[in-house]
Amino acid sequence: MEKKKIISRLKRIEGQVRGLQRLIADEAPCVDVLTQVSAVTSAIKKTGAAIISTHMQTCLSESAGNKGKKRDDFYTALTRFIDLS
Repeated sequence: MEKKKIISRLKRIEGQVRGLQRLIADEAPCVDVLTQVSAVTSAIKKTGAAIISTHMQTCLSESAGNKGKKRDDFYTALTRFIDLS
């Protein structure tokens, strides 16, 4: 996924978070708040998956001279993303 698309996704997520803040400030029903939290969480995970996909297609394939370190760095970041620790 290209940078513009990722930034666009993040801006939408930012709007969702602001909406979530308004729901809480306006004392919206718990079900509405949790539904919005779920939507934000899903959007963040999908954005992370898109970043991983882009990284695998570009950065790892271009790092022929430094594959071991790039692979280790990628594995560390991936572990944090999917919380394997």
